[in-house]
Amino acid sequence: MPTLFSRIGTRRALLGATAAAVAFGLLLWWLLPLGEKPPTGTITLATGTRAGVYQKYGELLREELRKDMPGLKVKLRTSAGSQENVARVATGQADFAIAAADAVETYGYDDRPGADRLRGVARLYDDYVQLVVSADSPIQSVADLRGKRVAIGLPDSGVRLIATRLLKAAGIDPQTDITARADGIDTGPERLGHGLDAFFWSGGLPTDGLERIAKKPSFRFVPIEAKLVAKLHDQAGPTRYYRAAAMPESAYPTVQNGYAVPTMAVSNVLITREDADPRITEWLTRTVIESRDGIGAHVHSAQLVDLRTAIYTDPLQLHEGARRYYASVKP
Repeated sequence: MPTLFSRIGTRRALLGATAAAVAFGLLLWWLLPLGEKPPTGTITLATGTRAGVYQKYGELLREELRKDMPGLKVKLRTSAGSQENVARVATGQADFAIAAADAVETYGYDDRPGADRLRGVARLYDDYVQLVVSADSPIQSVADLRGKRVAIGLPDSGVRLIATRLLKAAGIDPQTDITARADGIDTGPERLGHGLDAFFWSGGLPTDGLERIAKKPSFRFVPIEAKLVAKLHDQAGPTRYYRAAAMPESAYPTVQNGYAVPTMAVSNVLITREDADPRITEWLTRTVIESRDGIGAHVHSAQLVDLRTAIYTDPLQLHEGARRYYASVKP
């Protein structure tokens, strides 16, 4: 027959177990948005070319989303880049995508289908324009590209948009003054010196497609001067997102030899549509912010994702789900 002391001990144990369960429940409620179970379903994320930063970032983000939302299936779709990504989201071919801010604004400026439905999730990191030539090339400026064979990026890519505008700012007609090629970061590096005199790339630093060939410094970067960036702003259309920048010497150290390269940069935005599921969008936004260090260990540019700047998704207003997340973590 149980004694008084054993009954008291049992009661204390039960009370302790109950308190622990309540504490765990409160902790779980605090950790999970609104105390809810992770959302489920299927989403499509448009990325970029296989050798670019968009694709690598997308692959790593999918792994992080799988940890946070095990019941959510994330399909990745490669693409030519920013311009195609914006169109896919706007027309319902993808649910989320990474795109440069200039491509997003251009889509709206041109009044393309579904432009008014686009919404922002998070500002991510900056793309840097990289004009690449062979190490022994005589090309020293964008103006020197006249008469040369130049890869200006795939059709519907962000690179194509930027390269075309830069060439015009330098007084070069992309249709008549150069032999334009449609190579991207997947084929441009290997064709340099073998059918190409130069190629444009715009991406996070460093980009795998360039980092691989940087082990043997057979190429160099052509500087893009600040005055040329200023001329870009004088062009008709949405060019306000371009800004003069310097590619740090640590980006490709074997190529840059301790020198920063003058160039231009543009921010990237994670985008979606107005009708995207608010719960999925809220959870996805949280994962984007909280996985920064994990993804940044493999994609260096992702280390720049920051809660303080992520909310600025100009030219798009925030999606309702993203707004919920930012409101929940506001100091």
